[in-house]
Amino acid sequence: MGAGCRVFKSRRPDHDSAPLLELRAVSAGYGSGQVLFDLDLTVGEGEVVGLLGRNGMGKTTTLLTIMGRIRARSGSIVFGGVRLEGLPPFRIARLGIGLVPEGRQVFANLTVRENLLATAREPAGDLPGWTLEEVFRLFPRLAERVDQLADRLSGGEQQMLAIGRALMANPRLLLLDEATEGLAPLVRREIWRVLGDLKKLGHAILVVDKDIVALASVVDRFCVLEKGRLVWQGPSSALLADRDSLERHLGI
Repeated sequence: MGAGCRVFKSRRPDHDSAPLLELRAVSAGYGSGQVLFDLDLTVGEGEVVGLLGRNGMGKTTTLLTIMGRIRARSGSIVFGGVRLEGLPPFRIARLGIGLVPEGRQVFANLTVRENLLATAREPAGDLPGWTLEEVFRLFPRLAERVDQLADRLSGGEQQMLAIGRALMANPRLLLLDEATEGLAPLVRREIWRVLGDLKKLGHAILVVDKDIVALASVVDRFCVLEKGRLVWQGPSSALLADRDSLERHLGI
């Protein structure tokens, strides 16, 4: 655990069991620059965790290191009992981690249907399998645009598609980087509704976003990064009540 991290004990009943995802003393970076410093982070089965921090504090680096797109320099990353360090991203995805990257990154020259089918995979664990029909039930607007090319969709529709595409891989853990950044208010509300629905279905989620109030309505727990170190973690209600930490670590 990072020095000086403020920790509030969670009241979720499943935290006595081994977490689904566990990072211990993970360090990572780009080239000669280090971004993460001895980072400890966990996500439990069915838990929704919000990852917060100012710009450049290591949130995206954390998600990319979990996915193997950035190699951990030290420490351990364990998912479902399997060590992830050194595994290529496609192997990590097949183990049951789905990433919705910042900026969506849908396949622009493929239709909505083709984007979704491109990542389709059998379900991992005990979660129900995602199909085209289930994704369209979650996002009716995608069903209306099923044969449109992805580059013809609005930004909000592309974000829906990026989430649907990740779900079609039937992950046990969903990573979302900047879940609602740059989206219109109506679309943001739709994304939060969907994350709430996924939580009810039992999906484990690690989500990055700047809208702390909206996140608090969905997440079980917040983790706050500052300069690549975990400096605060605890229930969402505790963070909202902690004005000192909000101002010091998030500038709110």
